[in-house]
Amino acid sequence: MHYDPERNDHGLPHDPFKAAVVPRPIAWISTISRDGVHNLAPYSQFQNLSFDPPYVMFAANQTTGGQRKDTVVNAEQTGEFVYNMCTYALRDAVNRSAEEVASGVDEFHLAGVTPAPSQVVKAPRVAESPVQFECVVHQTLRLPGNGPMGTVDVVFGRVVHVHIQDEFIGADGRLDVVRIRPLARLGYYDYTTVDSAFEMVIPGNNRDLLTGLEGKGGAHHRKR
Repeated sequence: MHYDPERNDHGLPHDPFKAAVVPRPIAWISTISRDGVHNLAPYSQFQNLSFDPPYVMFAANQTTGGQRKDTVVNAEQTGEFVYNMCTYALRDAVNRSAEEVASGVDEFHLAGVTPAPSQVVKAPRVAESPVQFECVVHQTLRLPGNGPMGTVDVVFGRVVHVHIQDEFIGADGRLDVVRIRPLARLGYYDYTTVDSAFEMVIPGNNRDLLTGLEGKGGAHHRKR
């Protein structure tokens, strides 16, 4: 089958687009307003963009009423946000924080999680999350869309500080992702989690390429 996404003439009971781009990592983004109100919300349109220096992005569609999300407003006004890794153990809290509530509601309280102070930025971290990135906003790209929710703000941020809970670093010095069980988004109401991993090494003798993929290159190996 094939269809025109503008017309959405696929003839299926549900739009298959999001289900065809999976799994998507979920960014639990925490911010703070200029008035000091904490905000926390999950975004499944998220990815890392580079590693030297590290950049990430998340995309936030507008609310059902056609307003920009509090996350975007806070990030732009303060220039900061925090990425918190979502896990299977935190799935219920993540889901609660996705509810569309009025501005000024503290989703940390709504989700039942603990705000922890950051090292560089003012926005709090989720203490229960095993991995957090403190980020400063690089820029926002606004993509026009259809209907009240279609327009999306893509927020790009540079990672300025990283937190990892010690218990999830293995004896080999690598992050134990299978033990963490990160949460990922599928289509419809479906989610998945990382519960297995396998290794593949690109063939050839390009050591610089392999070193970069393994995470040994970049700023950590430059002389200070």
